[in-house]
Amino acid sequence: MHYVYVLCSSKDENLYIGRTNNLRRRLAEHNAGVSFATAPRRPFTLTYYEAYAGESDAIHREKSLKLRGQARKHLMTRLSESLRQVRS
Repeated sequence: MHYVYVLCSSKDENLYIGRTNNLRRRLAEHNAGVSFATAPRRPFTLTYYEAYAGESDAIHREKSLKLRGQARKHLMTRLSESLRQVRS
């Protein structure tokens, strides 16, 4: 299984989008500071994820969300209530 996920930084409340084939391991890596790109923004809370059987589907979805286009806007609209609760 392959996952596309959204993390929310408890430090600056910004979001990070990524993909992995092991969601629990990857979240632990982000929170342990293993990921150079996100280490200064930890700790993270898993806000959302999608599961895909094929890696190519997960790669395509991650790219579409990172482009900040309609796909990202639609997802952020769907998550708005959850994000408000995380930030409270």
